[in-house]
Amino acid sequence: MLPLNPALAATFRPPVMEARRWLEGLTFPPERPLINLSQAAPVEPPPEALRRAMAEAALQRPDAHLYGPVLGRPDLREAVARDWSRAYAGTIRADEVAITQGCNQAFCAAIQTLARAGDEVILPTPWYFNHKMWLDMQGIRAVPLRCGPGMLPDAAEAARLVSDRSRAIVLVSPNNPSGAEYPAELLRGFFDLARSRGLALVLDETYRDFDAREGAPHDLFADPDWGDTLIHLYSFSKAYRLTGHRVGALIASPARMAEVEKFLDTVAICAGQLGQIGAAWGMANLRDWLAGERAEILARRRAMAQGMAALPGWRVKGCGAYFAWVEHPFAMPAPELAQRLLRQAGVLLLPGSMFMPADDPEAARHLRIAFANADRDGIAALMRRLEAFRP
Repeated sequence: MLPLNPALAATFRPPVMEARRWLEGLTFPPERPLINLSQAAPVEPPPEALRRAMAEAALQRPDAHLYGPVLGRPDLREAVARDWSRAYAGTIRADEVAITQGCNQAFCAAIQTLARAGDEVILPTPWYFNHKMWLDMQGIRAVPLRCGPGMLPDAAEAARLVSDRSRAIVLVSPNNPSGAEYPAELLRGFFDLARSRGLALVLDETYRDFDAREGAPHDLFADPDWGDTLIHLYSFSKAYRLTGHRVGALIASPARMAEVEKFLDTVAICAGQLGQIGAAWGMANLRDWLAGERAEILARRRAMAQGMAALPGWRVKGCGAYFAWVEHPFAMPAPELAQRLLRQAGVLLLPGSMFMPADDPEAARHLRIAFANADRDGIAALMRRLEAFRP
């Protein structure tokens, strides 16, 4: 029998793929089609103008088909540096930006520069499962930090979890899976904690384009020495519907970027050129379109919150960006409930157990609903099915 990496073997299988396997052998009648709220991703292609720009690049630009710089195309790196500097009232240079194959790769690159097997990284729970999976694969211990009211983590509680093996604190805002939007003062508290203890603060802002608040969500980039502590992650997938093209970004100090380059060159060489061209075109031309996308997601968020409030026994713990984190009223664990909802109500959701430690009793009480995948009519249909559901 061939050898098998024990850390990889001990890592749980991808939750979204597991949920898709539940669909095998099931059919759904036309009058009650499947409502799939399992994966947080746009279900439509990019707008036609963006697709045309990418198609023209594919036909007219030879470099769109070749290897590019490991850290990304210069025009996209410069655009990110310029836009982020303006949005966050800080100073970010192009040499502090790397373009990655999606935000997941940005996270993997960041962690690879920070920690090795036996080290620890603090993750608020519920956590984004791919973050936990990568740490497990690397033999890095994920230290769970339980969130409190409003699904917000507490820096003082995190301080009690710091050990001599700690290397980083990871935050996602707006959060996946809870939807919580972290206040600026909360992020500043974690930044100060990380700085005082010699840790990195890895801040994943994949869903920042759909934050309900106006203006910058924090002022961390205004600190002239932000690069000593902060590593920022972003995804173009949600903003411009570029999920299949895998384009993300990592912002860090130039010294760390030299280490990031080693990782990216080894695992991918570079992000896809067409995706990068599309992202740069979107940043330059789709500001108004993106504002409309944000308005639609915020309308879906309101519909979700209002609909859930009318369901007896259900409790919304967090709701924002693409997600709602809800406590269910039934006397069964969430994994069983999720499969019953699929078979009996035609609704595919993910159980809380996919986002929390196996021994956390709260996992059985919660579900993640990726409501942004449904329009407002779809959300209304979801509410009717949840209201009628009897286990």
